[in-house]
Amino acid sequence: MKKNYVLDTNVLLHDPTSLYAFEDNDVVIPVYVIEEMDNFKKQQDELGRNARAVSRELDRFRKEGSLNKGVPLPEGGTLRVLFAKTVIPAHLRSNHQKDDQILGVGLDIRSAEPEKPTIFVTMDTNLRIRADALGLEAQDYEKGQVRSKEMYSGHSEIWMSAEDMNRLHKDGTVELPEGPLSPNEYLTIKDLENPNHKTLGKVAAEKDRVVSVQPQKKPIWGILPRNREQVFALDLLLDPEIKLVALSGKAGTGKTLLAVACGLFQVTDEQRYERMLVSRPIFPLGKDIGFLPGTVEQKLNPWMQPIHDSIDFLLSANRRDKGKNSEPYGGLIDMKIIQIEPLTYIRGRSIPNQFLIIDEAQNLTPHEVKTILTRAGEGTKVILTGDPYQIDHPYLDSLSNGLAYTLARFREEGIAGSMVLEKGERSKLAELAANLL
Repeated sequence: MKKNYVLDTNVLLHDPTSLYAFEDNDVVIPVYVIEEMDNFKKQQDELGRNARAVSRELDRFRKEGSLNKGVPLPEGGTLRVLFAKTVIPAHLRSNHQKDDQILGVGLDIRSAEPEKPTIFVTMDTNLRIRADALGLEAQDYEKGQVRSKEMYSGHSEIWMSAEDMNRLHKDGTVELPEGPLSPNEYLTIKDLENPNHKTLGKVAAEKDRVVSVQPQKKPIWGILPRNREQVFALDLLLDPEIKLVALSGKAGTGKTLLAVACGLFQVTDEQRYERMLVSRPIFPLGKDIGFLPGTVEQKLNPWMQPIHDSIDFLLSANRRDKGKNSEPYGGLIDMKIIQIEPLTYIRGRSIPNQFLIIDEAQNLTPHEVKTILTRAGEGTKVILTGDPYQIDHPYLDSLSNGLAYTLARFREEGIAGSMVLEKGERSKLAELAANLL
């Protein structure tokens, strides 16, 4: 049965291709949505670009017919732009007139076409609640969301015969057992005859064998793994064949510290990459960093302090480990070993042969992550770190953010790997706070 989908402004600003996301159903755009998008179309950030893209698409449809009567969509539905006839009763109105008018269009459609289900689609949680209170069915925009069953930890447990485990220790590799395993998925391997006998392994990128994984014995800029997941994360970060790494986990699990340590090691010690480029989505992608005085680095200092803390800690650890003075942080920047850059300037760039760390990636939309990844040039490795359950973006959640989306989409790709870090290692206090509060 065909349905009517009434779209809110935030859906179109989040995904300008959402007009085509409802198969052969009919799509309705309240004219007030277009008026709201006028507030964004002059901005030079991602919202502005999306607003302009939607306006161009609607104008293209306008040339094909009357938007009031309906213009055919490629999949068989129609696209309409409508005004509201229904006025929300005074005692049910909110402080946001446009929201009331948008809901009014949904109520009009439901009354005019009772034979077809009418669904209001918005990423605004409170507006979904208001729609439901008015008797209008409301849904979140689900395109790009990761289903909970797809949430991927990056590691699993398997059983293996003692003979195969001995072969794995001896040869470093063994034939892959049957099962739903993914490339670069890490394994805790248990002996069928003696469950207390365990070893670590990894599914090869070609999915034809298991490769032995050994804990890092030599400190990486003074850092050694403290738990099993950190062993796996270091293996991902140091493997030159894996070009995309997603590290997720709660605060204090070592995501950023491990990424920065491996980046500095591979830039300075191994000289595998030209520099380490670090950024965080402290602003919506593309938004200007303001009129604060100073250089880009000086403007970003307050927002990049967590990265500075990690680097300072590693410099101290590296000095202790090597027993000599290491290059101070400022010197690393002067030598262009480390570069701090806002995401504002990444669009249109090509970034070759660099170790690129995007911290707090859970605050990126799937489209913004795509923008970043498509900038990676030859020889570049991209690290996404973040906590999918600690999101500041008003219209993202644990299933729709860019980090979770990328993790799910790249699960079966041999050049990508991911790991969920579970145990906090910052301090006992930090671990208790993360678990209890």
